[in-house]
Amino acid sequence: MTKHELPKAYDFKSTEQRIYSMWETGGYFKPHNDPNKPDFDPNVKPFVISIPPPNVTGELHIGHAMFVSVEDLMIRYHRMKGFSTLWVPGSDHAGIATQLMVERDLLKNEEITREELGREKFVARTWEWKKKYGGMIYNQIRRLGASCDWDRERFTLDEGLSRAVREAFVRLYEKGLIYRGPRLINWSPGLKTAVSDLEVEYSEEQATLYYFKYMIAGSDEFIPVATIRPETILGDTAVAVHPEDERFKKFIGKKAIVPILGREIPIIADDYVSMEFGTGALKITPGHDPNDYAIAQRHNLPIISMLDKEAKVNENGGQYKGQDRIVARKNIWADMQAAGLVLKTEPYTTTIPRSQRGGEIVEPMISEQWFVKMESLANAGLDAVRDGRIKIVPERFEKVYYNWLDNIKDWCISRQLWWGHRIPVWYCPDNHMTVAREDPTQCATCGSKEIHQDDDVLDTWFSSGLWPFSTLGWPEQTPDLKYFYPTSYMETGYDILFFWVARMIMSGLEYTGQVPFHTVYLHGLVRDEHGHKMSKTKGNVLDPLIVMDEFGTDALRFTMLVGSTPGNDTNVGIKKVEANRNFANKIWNAGRFVINAIDSLDDGPQTVDSTVNGQPSMAWSLADSWIWAKLQTLIRDVERQFQNFQYGQAGQQIYEFLWSDFADWYVEISKGQLQNAESRRQTVETLVRVFDITLRLLHPFTPFITEEVWGHLRTALLDSPISHLAKDWPEVLIVAKFPDPRETEGWEEPKIADFTLIQELVRSIRNLRSEKNIAPSKKLAAQIAAGDKTDLLKEQTQMIASLAGLDHSLLTIQTSLKDKPADSVAIVAGSIEIYIPLTGMVDLANDRPRLEKELKEAQSHIERLEKLLSSDFANKAPAALVAKETEKLAAYKDTAEKISAQLM
Repeated sequence: MTKHELPKAYDFKSTEQRIYSMWETGGYFKPHNDPNKPDFDPNVKPFVISIPPPNVTGELHIGHAMFVSVEDLMIRYHRMKGFSTLWVPGSDHAGIATQLMVERDLLKNEEITREELGREKFVARTWEWKKKYGGMIYNQIRRLGASCDWDRERFTLDEGLSRAVREAFVRLYEKGLIYRGPRLINWSPGLKTAVSDLEVEYSEEQATLYYFKYMIAGSDEFIPVATIRPETILGDTAVAVHPEDERFKKFIGKKAIVPILGREIPIIADDYVSMEFGTGALKITPGHDPNDYAIAQRHNLPIISMLDKEAKVNENGGQYKGQDRIVARKNIWADMQAAGLVLKTEPYTTTIPRSQRGGEIVEPMISEQWFVKMESLANAGLDAVRDGRIKIVPERFEKVYYNWLDNIKDWCISRQLWWGHRIPVWYCPDNHMTVAREDPTQCATCGSKEIHQDDDVLDTWFSSGLWPFSTLGWPEQTPDLKYFYPTSYMETGYDILFFWVARMIMSGLEYTGQVPFHTVYLHGLVRDEHGHKMSKTKGNVLDPLIVMDEFGTDALRFTMLVGSTPGNDTNVGIKKVEANRNFANKIWNAGRFVINAIDSLDDGPQTVDSTVNGQPSMAWSLADSWIWAKLQTLIRDVERQFQNFQYGQAGQQIYEFLWSDFADWYVEISKGQLQNAESRRQTVETLVRVFDITLRLLHPFTPFITEEVWGHLRTALLDSPISHLAKDWPEVLIVAKFPDPRETEGWEEPKIADFTLIQELVRSIRNLRSEKNIAPSKKLAAQIAAGDKTDLLKEQTQMIASLAGLDHSLLTIQTSLKDKPADSVAIVAGSIEIYIPLTGMVDLANDRPRLEKELKEAQSHIERLEKLLSSDFANKAPAALVAKETEKLAAYKDTAEKISAQLM
């Protein structure tokens, strides 16, 4: 028989790339049931995820590590469950973000602006940038073990997706859901484009509140007004007061004089004005404030825009024309001071709107833009979640989703950029509009061939909102679209629930008549080990590439997955990753032990399956039965946690089983069983079965090390006398069957209870050794009074002695002891009393504090359980649970009684 010993240490650096290459070239990332192939079976259920497309300019960051880890876990689990799995990879052209990077690069390296370069050349340069950097993010995602079908990779500006965007725009236009007009929008002066409400971040900042006089026409009287933006006085079209404000009632209907400019504007009454806030009077600038815009609509006020696209004062600003908004603020205030119109200034804390991308202050401005009417789309999106067609995990985010869609405004979809999907509208000299799926050659209204396309591009979220179906070939009814759509899960961060998820839901329903996915799983943000947001300025950013280089991909993935719960932020630090690198080493060492155990078997006839319908045979030891029962419990728990999206808890339970139950207990016990020729083969079979299933459970979490170890396990097994165990195993773990839960069969609970009692006994003796600093090599004598557990303990004498470091020849087990042995330390484990003679080794007089501590602990449990069982719990909880707690109470009372007797 060939020996298959594993190297002493696991070398992730040489393993990960080799394993990934094997998976990819072997076609394991592709759906096993492909609608484009002759053997396609439409009855095989698919499981599909569309990757949240990262920006082409991006570098891998910790957020990518989170979503890739979670989605790859989902995909690997469903692949092992037999689903025809498809994970669609791709990237986003990312409009503003990409254009900004290319502009900065041009300025830095060539000292030219995009305007100097011209649109056509700038777009060509941006495509060059995409080709150079676009592939980097894919390679980095591969590093994380992402099992995407790379042959189906898509980009939001590729030919197929561009066609989908055209189709979507034209359909909405034809239905009257898209319109163009002047509206108040958020304007980013640095980016020179409109930005959506969602792309504006509000930060609390210190500002100045400027108080001044609004003079009443034809009199010396005035209304005091305050503002934080004096430059917007140039666009005022009214002064508003509350209709019941006694201070200003007499002025309603009169005219006020705009400072410096001298324009007359009306004084109006509106309930929106607060009599308590500020001076009780408002200047109304509808061209530069959303609240003022609403007031202007109610009162039919004119709307004046006093800023241009660079946030400089335009022709409506009189003598301040051409001045930057901040410069104009200083100048107009100085002029007002000189004119005696200034009352005072004071510090003021307020929220300032800033562009998420550029960071500069956003200006509300009137601008000619394209909009989508959202009411009907939003209602459809609301219904899909309310009637259960789409489930949001965690459920609490449904309220947030409802709130946003219930209050949604029309969506400004045009952006004044050059990089993106250009709006498919053409104009002739007479300003007729032609909206077309294909580029037209003439005006659809007048036939003029002198037409030009709209200069604006669409908001990035317009194209990424089509992602789940455009990536599958829509609007064509492709085989992929028919089979893989609707997709299954949409996994992403809760921070883009509105930006992206809601838009995909509305788009899917509008264009395909179906929900784009049935489940939305939202993960939280990744924070540092102290719970602080990661930022370069704080220096607390964790670079996943560096972490993987140092500790391996599996350690990073396991940290991300086990530390997370749906919708909650996750704290991640290097210490956690290092601890999980140690777990990877534990898996490796367990693999070495099991493979060495296989190699220890003599050649001979193969044994038959030693389980009957999953139940242990007569040949099984108590430890064999216990570990098998614990494994079945684990399989049931993991399946339940996966169904409830509690992946972190599932991973933690597998970790504890492998580290504690399997490695610390069963492997230690198996060393003794392997020495015995009669139990050797059964022990090896149990080691193999349990380790195989544990690796399968772990594979979605830590794919590289499990694939590597399982491959070695399979090879060793096929060359062994027990090769029948691997007869149904595939060549690679990635497509091995995920363990199915079994129903309990009745034998498990007694076996677990018996073994748990022995664990308590062993732990008690080990704790005593530790407290008394007794060397592990020192074998101790012991007398045990076991009561009704005497037969059990006698059967397991060898195991107890081995695990607890007892001298087998000096170990006696009896039902009871007439007299307490002199000069012995007493330990109580459940209902069992253990006496260990330690004469000459320890001061027995000092042992009293330990017993008193144990008694106090037992009494604490008794008090807690008595309180619990005398409460409503006894009436409301399931009978089995009440019985279990009652048994615990009896056991603690027994323990307390025995300790009290020893203290007498």
